[in-house]
Amino acid sequence: MSALPAGEPVPVDPFRPAPDGRYVDEAVVVVRRRPMALIGPERWVGRTTHFGIGRLGGRLLVVHGLGTTSVSADVSALVADELFAPGWVVGADAFESIVAGVVLTCHEDPGTAWEAFYRNTLYRLAELTDGTRAGAGAAGAGTLAEFAPIYLRTEALVARTGARSLLDLGSCFGFLPLRVADGRAGAVRDVLACDVAPGTARLLDVMSRRLGTPVRTMASDAARVPLPDRAVDVVTVLHLLEHVDAAHGARILDEATRLARRRVVVAVPIEDDADPTFGHVRTIGLDDLCSTGESLRTNGWAARVDDHHGGWLVLDRL
Repeated sequence: MSALPAGEPVPVDPFRPAPDGRYVDEAVVVVRRRPMALIGPERWVGRTTHFGIGRLGGRLLVVHGLGTTSVSADVSALVADELFAPGWVVGADAFESIVAGVVLTCHEDPGTAWEAFYRNTLYRLAELTDGTRAGAGAAGAGTLAEFAPIYLRTEALVARTGARSLLDLGSCFGFLPLRVADGRAGAVRDVLACDVAPGTARLLDVMSRRLGTPVRTMASDAARVPLPDRAVDVVTVLHLLEHVDAAHGARILDEATRLARRRVVVAVPIEDDADPTFGHVRTIGLDDLCSTGESLRTNGWAARVDDHHGGWLVLDRL
C-alpha cells in the first residue's frame, strides 16, 4: 500500500466556506455525500468505515457522511485510525486539513458547523468527566476518552491553588480553557488561551462567545508571550512540548515559569515513538521531566513528577 503524500504545509483557515458540502484547500478536497459514492472521474484509492479516499485534480480526495449531530473532536481519532494508521495518508498538515474539511462540510455556514463541533465535544467531555452515561460519539472511545482524565486532573490542580487567572499555552481548540471558564477549576474568572496559529486563536475567540463562556485569546509562540512577569496565577502546558524540539521546549518552560505566580502544570504523552500524525517531533519520558524539574528547583520552584494517563510535571513557586 502506498501512502498519499501530504503536500506542502499550508495554513488552515477554519472559516473557509464549503459550499454544497465541498471543502477545497491547497492540500485536500473533502466532500460530504450521503450515501458515500464516487463523485466524478477521480481514481478511487481506498475505502474505510467512515471515509472514501481518492484523487481529484491532483489533490487528495476524502469523502465522508458525517453530520452536525456526530462531528466532534473524536473526528481526529477517526481520521488518525482509518486514514493515517493504515498508511493511506501521511503528514500532519494533511491531517489538519482533513479534520477541518470534515467539520466545515457538515453545514453550509462555517460558524454553525464549528459550533456543533464544539458543543458535541464539550458535551461528550462532560459525560466522560462527570460520570454520567456514555454518550454517542463519532469515534467511540477516541480522542476525548484519552483527554478527559487529563483535563479533569488539570482542573483539580488549578482549583487547589485558589487561582483566579489562568493562561493555557498551545491551546489548539481550547477545550480546557472553555471548561475552566465554565467554572470547572474553582474560582478562575480570567482565562487566556494562547496558540501559535492565528486562525485557531480566532476560532476559539468566536466559539467561546457563541457558547456563552468568553475566553480571551492570543496568537503567539508559547516561548515568547507578550505578557509581563507573573501575569497569571497558573500556566498550563498540556501536550505541547512533544510538538517542538528540546531547545524550543526549554524556552516554553522558561516562559511558563516567568508568567506564573503560583503554579505551572505540564502534561505530555508517554510514547515509544513520536507520532507524526499529530505533529509530534520527539518523545518525552518521566526521566526527562524529572531532569527538568530538578533544574528548576534551583530557580525557586518545587517540582513533582508522576504518571497519570501520560507524564506530568507540576511546578509550584517557593
